[in-house]
Amino acid sequence: MNDFRREFSQLSKIAWPLLLAQLMQTMMGVSDTIMAGRYDSLDMASVAIGHSVVMPILIFMQGVCLALSPIVARFHGAKEPHQVAYPVWQTLYLSLSIAALVMLSIFVMPNLLHLLEMDAQMRSETLEYVSFVLMSAPAFAIYQTLRNYCEGLSKTRPTMVIMFAGLMVNIPANYIFINGLYGMPEMGGAGCGLATMLVFYVMAFATWVYTLIAKSLSSYALYTHISWPDIKFMGAVAKQGVPIALTFLAEVSLFAVVAILLAPLGYLTVASHQVALNFSSLIFMIPLSIGLAVAIRIGHVIGEQRTPMAKTAYHAALVLAISSVTVTATGTIFGSHAIASLYSNETAVIEYASALLLFAAVFQFSDAIQVVSANALRGYKDTQAMLIISVFCYWVIGFPTGILLGLSDLIVPAMAAKGFWIGFIVGLSSAAILMTLRVRVVQARLARLAP
Repeated sequence: MNDFRREFSQLSKIAWPLLLAQLMQTMMGVSDTIMAGRYDSLDMASVAIGHSVVMPILIFMQGVCLALSPIVARFHGAKEPHQVAYPVWQTLYLSLSIAALVMLSIFVMPNLLHLLEMDAQMRSETLEYVSFVLMSAPAFAIYQTLRNYCEGLSKTRPTMVIMFAGLMVNIPANYIFINGLYGMPEMGGAGCGLATMLVFYVMAFATWVYTLIAKSLSSYALYTHISWPDIKFMGAVAKQGVPIALTFLAEVSLFAVVAILLAPLGYLTVASHQVALNFSSLIFMIPLSIGLAVAIRIGHVIGEQRTPMAKTAYHAALVLAISSVTVTATGTIFGSHAIASLYSNETAVIEYASALLLFAAVFQFSDAIQVVSANALRGYKDTQAMLIISVFCYWVIGFPTGILLGLSDLIVPAMAAKGFWIGFIVGLSSAAILMTLRVRVVQARLARLAP
């Protein structure tokens, strides 16, 4: 019991700065949309489309870099600080290589955007926004690499502080570039892209300065043990990181496809679905932060050669996550009408969104268990299984269920958005069960190998 309490406490200390950082990252996207919308509805639409284009790319880069924190955590737990610098540099080389490809994609973006039917002015502004964000790819790569270096050492507060600094830069920069203040050209929605680029470079610089001057990091000698690119080691990082990135994309793309399928059913359905999805995304930051924390913690205790304690950390994370979503799900059920009213003044949207939020309350439990289990697998370096389970459960189980219930009359009269939310619940519940079983398999395997 003492071990459980200690792990519970450690996870809480690691997770809460990550939670605030994730919320502030989400607020950057929200501030872009709100500030562009106050300028003009066309600009808001351009930012929304541009955000949809660049987010999968940034998520992929972030996912690859997430392979680093468990590696660093193991060396940290093993008290081998001299081993930490090498994987950090190799992950940096890998992420910068991906960033170079991302920047080259700017040249094909005009042709890709021409495939979308939209107003010529909207297309032009969307292209500007996307181009600015893609030019920030090197900074994003540096920031994500150094962030995971710090987080692998259980230092999550710098992430929170630097993300807050980024948000504080983002809001005034948006205002200046959108409206053309202080001698800057009036850019409208495209100015949000320039502001985002500026924010990523500021965050990369701030993280670099922190890792350079922090006395607590001096023993890891990151900037004195500089290594040359090692293709083999970079490949090993990619082998762990790419499945993480593709797992994120599998879930993000599922929600995007559902939104497209709901579009013919009218704005009421789409708007109500968006309300439930946006609120769920905010709540998801809580179990996600706990999941990120447990991946770090599992890597650390394995490095200490206390493998059984990794199981305790996982169980503590599950208890923390389920306890948290019990509170948020209860609040969602009893406050569904009030929550929907924050997003819309239209009675029809509020009523339908309130109904969807009841499904979202159930959804939170499955989502919490699967994200904690998925990140536990990341901590155990079992990311390929995580990817296979995610794709199978989201696209082979959840998505067809949503199609059957939402758009067809084969089982029940077509339920529209409600049917797809049942599909989400079925898919995520399946993922939660299979990932939990996979964690047990990995734990049993490690127990057999333990001396």
